[in-house]
Amino acid sequence: MLTLAQAHLLCAALFALDLLARAWRIRWYVEAQGEPLTVRDALVLNAWGDAAAGLTPMRLAGEPARLAGMLRAGCSATVSFMAIGLEVVVAYPVVFAVGGFLVWRYAPDWWSQAGPGLKQALARGWPWAAAVLLLTILVWIVVWRRKRLALREPARGKARVAALGAATPRWAILGGIPTSFVNVAARTAMLPVLALTLPEHPPFGVMLVGSFVLLYAQLVLPTPAGAGAVDLGFLGGMAGDLGADEAGLLLAWRFWTVGAGILLGATLALHAVGARPLLDAIRRVVRRPAR
Repeated sequence: MLTLAQAHLLCAALFALDLLARAWRIRWYVEAQGEPLTVRDALVLNAWGDAAAGLTPMRLAGEPARLAGMLRAGCSATVSFMAIGLEVVVAYPVVFAVGGFLVWRYAPDWWSQAGPGLKQALARGWPWAAAVLLLTILVWIVVWRRKRLALREPARGKARVAALGAATPRWAILGGIPTSFVNVAARTAMLPVLALTLPEHPPFGVMLVGSFVLLYAQLVLPTPAGAGAVDLGFLGGMAGDLGADEAGLLLAWRFWTVGAGILLGATLALHAVGARPLLDAIRRVVRRPAR
């Protein structure tokens, strides 16, 4: 069992480890294309992305914010797109691999522990769950339509991007695998670490599965950071029965997985560009018409 202070210190260490792993990953991908990027600039651009992702549905603004950070750091647009594309190609298979392993190893235990509570939560809140599902489908339709229209636009530089991809050293691509694993593992471990402050807690594997699902469901939910749906799942027992302290645990988990990134990214963005230009940029994104 951990004290509350020990758990928060461990979460702070996991938060920092995640930031460093992702900073080195994007730095490797940029430098593999022949352009410089310092670790400091990599940390800043990722923090910008975390803040933007945490404040937008399906984390949609995260990559544009990171792209802005890369351009500000002096990277060319072509190399920036290439580096972000490499991240996606490498990181998502790692996410699926970790998720697949957790399901294979712990799914039966997870369902026996979490299933009854989730069924009760769904029975009580099914109208709200149905509304979230409908809103999710509508948002996905809008996103798909925007992407389809974007694909019709002339794509200058495609040949340059393809050439850069073919010339990317294999060490850079392979180096993204362990850093991506550190990213997934550090974030997934935060909930079990916080739960170790409880006198009694669910089995570690059950908490790992629940933590993973609650984290990565935010990629498809229509509210910023999955607000509402993720919280209902947490309190409904997605990570097992966390007892009477589950509300406080939810707040602590939300802080380390979303709030800390938003605070850090917003602070760095305000320091770099100032409040007025930042608000103007947000307004332009919000008011951009759907074509």
